[in-house]
Amino acid sequence: MSVPGPAPITGERREELRRRLAALGFDEVRFAAVGPAGGEALRAWLAAGHHADMAWMARTADKRGDARLVLDEARSVIVLGVNHWPGPAAPAGRPRWAAYALHEDYHDTLKPGLIAAGRVLEERFGLGGTDHRHYTDTGPVLERGWAARAGLGFRGKNGMLISRRHGNWLFLATILVRAEIEPDAPLRPEVPRGDGDEPAGLLCGKCTRCVDVCPTAAIPAPGLVDARRCISYQTIENRGVIPRELRAGIGDRVYGCDACLDVCPWNRFARTARSALLVARHDLAGLELRGLLGLTPESFARIFRRTPIKRVKLAGLLRTACIVAGNSGDQALLPPLCGLARHESPLVRAHAVWAVRRLAGAGAEALLAEARAAEADPTVRAEYA
Repeated sequence: MSVPGPAPITGERREELRRRLAALGFDEVRFAAVGPAGGEALRAWLAAGHHADMAWMARTADKRGDARLVLDEARSVIVLGVNHWPGPAAPAGRPRWAAYALHEDYHDTLKPGLIAAGRVLEERFGLGGTDHRHYTDTGPVLERGWAARAGLGFRGKNGMLISRRHGNWLFLATILVRAEIEPDAPLRPEVPRGDGDEPAGLLCGKCTRCVDVCPTAAIPAPGLVDARRCISYQTIENRGVIPRELRAGIGDRVYGCDACLDVCPWNRFARTARSALLVARHDLAGLELRGLLGLTPESFARIFRRTPIKRVKLAGLLRTACIVAGNSGDQALLPPLCGLARHESPLVRAHAVWAVRRLAGAGAEALLAEARAAEADPTVRAEYA
């Protein structure tokens, strides 16, 4: 004899669930029905190598295309959004950070809200503890695809989810559930095919600002982002050498890039984030480049504790800070850069050499002579060459 599943959540019960989850601090609560397996666009993106060395995306492609491979018998997806817009950009002259990084790590701060959401599902809507599973950008779930299908927004030409209420500034979380929840309608019901692969730029019209502004030409076609050229990938996910041809385009961006997000006209509706599930780190935007170049393991751990920036580790942040210094035109930064040319990490040394040569020109050879004579690492020696 089969055991009946949880009762469908429809009508006023669905709206009660929406209200209760919103009360936990989520700015958006939407529902989608789990449909047939899909993910054709994801597979094409992977086949083209646009995921760079993020092999974990290829390993989980099947699960990303079918939520039922993540939670068997899943019937619905609850899509949750948290606005993280920090307000107007900080004054120029300081290293730039991706807006989301100016908070404590959202993976951690959203977690209590998701746990509380699970209790709501169990205590008020009859789901067992194993009948739901939540993710915050950490599992094999196509968050943006589900968000578009649930009508939370649409996929823009920059590949990001764009909300008509929040612009480009939403953290997304998902809860897979075994209960049937009456779904919300997508922005245009005839477009989504059930796999999150709706055409890019659904409500972008003829606007191409995000494509045109990308400093490294990482958006070769509307909705298609080539991670190999993307500054966010290079400064966060790439743990190795950043290609020379991309370094000038990084400009003053020391962690991530919001170029394609900043210019979107839909941001005119954005409102400053509330603090229910976020912890702002206003101090980070004021950090000076010279201070970053002088970071030690102790100061790095102290300053970036509990932030997403800690995941690039000290060597990764120093690497990108060297590039930003090389792009700055500020020759007063040559002394700390020359010091970093003798850093214990070959990764840091390589980028410090590039920065010194960019700032000092012909004078770089004399400044780097001692470090060059002692250098044995082939990656660093390639920068000297």
